[in-house]
Amino acid sequence: MTTPWWDGTPKVQISLDLTTLEEALATAEIAVAAGVDWIEVGTPLLLAEGAHAVRALHARHPRHPIVADVKTMDAGYHEAGMMYAAGATFVVVMGQAHERTLHEAVRAAREHGGRVMGDVMLCPDKPAMARKMEQAGVDVVIVHTGYDERHAQKGASPLDDLAPVRSATALPLQAVGGLSIEQAARCPRLGAPLVVIGAPLAIADHALTPGADRERLFETIERFVANVKGGQA
Repeated sequence: MTTPWWDGTPKVQISLDLTTLEEALATAEIAVAAGVDWIEVGTPLLLAEGAHAVRALHARHPRHPIVADVKTMDAGYHEAGMMYAAGATFVVVMGQAHERTLHEAVRAAREHGGRVMGDVMLCPDKPAMARKMEQAGVDVVIVHTGYDERHAQKGASPLDDLAPVRSATALPLQAVGGLSIEQAARCPRLGAPLVVIGAPLAIADHALTPGADRERLFETIERFVANVKGGQA
């Protein structure tokens, strides 16, 4: 599908689940050079640096959409509004939040010209939540296997949930959660053309630090991007 803000082609997002702005800016530079499309201010970075991280990354990369992974559970209008004012394009709201929170985040998005990503992580009925999100005006559904979840349940992957969620909504899907390069390459064919690279490839799997030195990190992200977009490994 296409929308006024997306041409329907696969997009790769770098998840900056780091704890210092210095590391985030350096990692974002590598990721942009390697071909990523969207930059995520990860939840750890937001906790450590706040909206300042959103402002700084937007200022450094004004042509790359910024995703604020606030994981909003309450005060949807106010939290989303803060992130849009700082330069975010997308704000993440959890499906497990109250229904009003979802609607309020969407209201803030419409006022600020932003977009809402709805995360179905741990929702008992992910397809039903995806339908509810579409009805509420959400722009993207995130099919997310969380960090603790995939470490507790070895082998758990967002690929497990893509088919039923894809059948439930016409919204663009984003796949998140410990994806390998091979898994990432399958995502667009499975109906999730928006794909996130984070731990364990770009971010260390057991520490909130970059996953490799500069040269290896560039090579890993570049391969990930090429495979998602149909290139060669």
